[in-house]
Amino acid sequence: MRDETSTGRVTLAQVASQAGVSLSTVSKVLNGRPDVSAPTRGKVEELLEAHGYRRSSAGAPEAPLIEIVFHELDSTWAMELIRGVQNVAKETGLSVVLTETGTRHSPGADWVEGVLRRRPLGVVLVFSTLPDDLKKKLWSRAIPFVIIDPAGDPEPDVPSVGSANWAGGLAATRHLLDLGHRRIAVITGPEDMLCSLARLDGFRSAMGMAGVAVDPALVRFGDFHVRSGRTHAAELLQAPDRPTAIFAGSDLQALGVLEAARVLNLRIPEDFSLVGYDDIPLAQWSSPALTTVHQPLVGMAEEAARMLLRLRHTTPPPPPTDTPRPLPPTPTDQADTRIEFGTRLVVRDSTARPPGQRG
Repeated sequence: MRDETSTGRVTLAQVASQAGVSLSTVSKVLNGRPDVSAPTRGKVEELLEAHGYRRSSAGAPEAPLIEIVFHELDSTWAMELIRGVQNVAKETGLSVVLTETGTRHSPGADWVEGVLRRRPLGVVLVFSTLPDDLKKKLWSRAIPFVIIDPAGDPEPDVPSVGSANWAGGLAATRHLLDLGHRRIAVITGPEDMLCSLARLDGFRSAMGMAGVAVDPALVRFGDFHVRSGRTHAAELLQAPDRPTAIFAGSDLQALGVLEAARVLNLRIPEDFSLVGYDDIPLAQWSSPALTTVHQPLVGMAEEAARMLLRLRHTTPPPPPTDTPRPLPPTPTDQADTRIEFGTRLVVRDSTARPPGQRG
């Protein structure tokens, strides 16, 4: 096999010669085999990178798999994303493999070595960032990847699918303001995640435009899970001047708020109003049914999977488009590698006017 470089062409035999190893050792590194020492692997990887090596996807044996990577896999929210990827996999005769990396938002070198051995058609990462060295390893093996809701601001060369988090936070807060609430608390996600910060920024913007000061004591950072919603809500609702409304940055956190209210014998929306985020299936079946911000999780995952299949035929990964996409997006060419879906408020039974303002 011959490999394209920026200055000409180089064979794998030449890479082996320059590294002082056998051709079979270079092949082992390319295939992610574990039986190569770390120093040798590093030397070969450096030479492959220096020569701009990129394996031809047409010539590489691939498993008929799409791999989806979560740092945590324990919620209905995750199941919606899996369902979206699975929908596309079924359409194209592929299978789906799941990987859980733990609490890290950036999967490590051990993960990427496993991917090189499995050699899927592509990888969907959720709430992740990818260091440059991992990106280069995937690109060099012609394994495309797409990130759903990147943990940080993705670089221009990183394909991603997200939703309008700022607009969602704005809509949720405006709804509460329009009902007459002024003392509004927010329980968002982790401080190091772009989507949770964007939802918080939308909350702050709505409050600012309404001329309502944000009380720092009412701003809480959680982890998007039930337990953090329950813990923060219990503290907020037992304060002397408790909020009349809570905006939870995820439906799971909102379910935690519901549990805290039950323990404290508080009624929703009679004693305080509650808005969630995501519109997972459980939201409409909670008691009361949850007012929430809908983001199309299944559609986002479907688009990420379709983007992977398009990127398989693209060398190198294309630059992002600066043109806003229609919502829901209908990709028209391989340059569509940064897509943002719209969000919308779904009003149900968990919101009402504040106590004392009802006629």
